[in-house]
Amino acid sequence: MDSADLGVHFLDRTDRPRLAYRSTAGTRPTLVFLPGYMSDMTGSKATALFDWAVQHGHGCLLLDYAGCGQSGGQFADQTLVDWRGDVIDLIDARADGPLILVGSSMGGWLMLLVALELLRRDGPDRIGGLAGIAAAPDFTHWGFSDSEKAIIHAEGLLSEDTPYDDQPYVTTRAFLQSGDANLLLNAPIPLDCPVHLLHGQNDEDVPSDISLRLAAALTSQDVEISLIKGGDHRLSRDSDIGLLINSVDRLIQKI
Repeated sequence: MDSADLGVHFLDRTDRPRLAYRSTAGTRPTLVFLPGYMSDMTGSKATALFDWAVQHGHGCLLLDYAGCGQSGGQFADQTLVDWRGDVIDLIDARADGPLILVGSSMGGWLMLLVALELLRRDGPDRIGGLAGIAAAPDFTHWGFSDSEKAIIHAEGLLSEDTPYDDQPYVTTRAFLQSGDANLLLNAPIPLDCPVHLLHGQNDEDVPSDISLRLAAALTSQDVEISLIKGGDHRLSRDSDIGLLINSVDRLIQKI
């Protein structure tokens, strides 16, 4: 089946905005791609992973968080915990386990939070592996200066120009507080599944040290880090995407 035939669908919910997603059924595990901040499921990495999954007969789920892409809701109304709930709602509705969670930038933080919640709720067999792409756990703690945090707390939000979008990045007080309530890097992260972390050495947004700290914090003894020479934050070159798919394929082989 051509992945172009697998269009966008929507999950309606009674108490939260409806969520846009694409999914394909296939052999287990199911791959779940989690985009970065102010990103959606139309990005090159998500699309390439979905196309590869369709070609090789693997299950795959792409999604837009509430307030992003084609999902309902207002972006400024969402928090990190809200988006964790969005991911879990769609996993419950559309993804058979075990799962391989693939998280890009902020999606790498959500990858960990979702995995921890599913581990608590469903047990260790639910999470087959994790793949982080410039994963950015705890970025509300290390990603803003004291003056920027002061603006967010005083004015309720911070609006910043970004090279990745024609719309400014908006960080709200509620999002910052939600992030600071869910910091992970300063304590053991009790996830024991295989983990692959990809990080560009020229990443100007998320220091590669974050992937090193994440690897140290994870209790898993099967953690690989690939530092990619010349790679930027997006890691969206053909060679970068090839490395991502190879990492996911190797995680699949371990299940």
